[in-house]
Amino acid sequence: MAAPENVLRTATEDGIRTLTLDSPHNRNALSARLVGELYAELARAEEDASVRAVLLTHTGNTFCAGADLNEAGADAASADGPRALAALLRAIAAFPKPVVARVTGHVRAGGTGLLAACDISVAGPGATFAFTEARIGVAPAVISMPVLPRTDPRAMARYYLTGERFGPAEAARIGLITLAADDPDEALAPVLDGLRRGSPQGLAESKRLVTREVLAAFDRDTGTLAELSARLFASDEAREGMTAFLERREPEWAVRQAPAR
Repeated sequence: MAAPENVLRTATEDGIRTLTLDSPHNRNALSARLVGELYAELARAEEDASVRAVLLTHTGNTFCAGADLNEAGADAASADGPRALAALLRAIAAFPKPVVARVTGHVRAGGTGLLAACDISVAGPGATFAFTEARIGVAPAVISMPVLPRTDPRAMARYYLTGERFGPAEAARIGLITLAADDPDEALAPVLDGLRRGSPQGLAESKRLVTREVLAAFDRDTGTLAELSARLFASDEAREGMTAFLERREPEWAVRQAPAR
């Protein structure tokens, strides 16, 4: 039997280790396999003294669709999946080298947590963002740990509750990303150049200062929020919501607006 293809591609150039999410069959969802490969490549990047920063990007029209709903449904009662996601997001936030995200496609649900865990993020005009958890019967529990310390509270109240889509300019305004740019590569050039000029010690300690609140949220809330996530995914409403999503239909609780007279 042939070995499965990797769902993460890597390249290194001029001190920048690029990790490309490459799992188009599930819109780069955070499957156990993708999470495992991210861990392994982050460990390699940390050990490589020539690497100054990590650039996280993607193939296809989706940066990350969030949790793999097929896996979530199969193991819904366990908190192992939410804890694994929390551990990955914390590992990115605590990583001693800067992690930069380049986004040119859609970001949904848990993918926004992956994005928020990064230190710097640039999104192009084709990017869209949404916290869609409430629409399938769950809540953005684990991802709140990197998201909420970095974003505007009033905006998050709206987008957590409504699941509305918004674009890169709004994402930058509310603090979910660093910069919206017509040309992400052009916008990233001075960022990456600045990181190449930083000393390993200077970068690590400077990052430690700006991630203090995010890491405190992980240390304080991981257990509680992982249990909440597991409980919600195991619920009848979540099973209906995930089934409806996979079947591309409205869930049974959706209220259809009456036509205007």
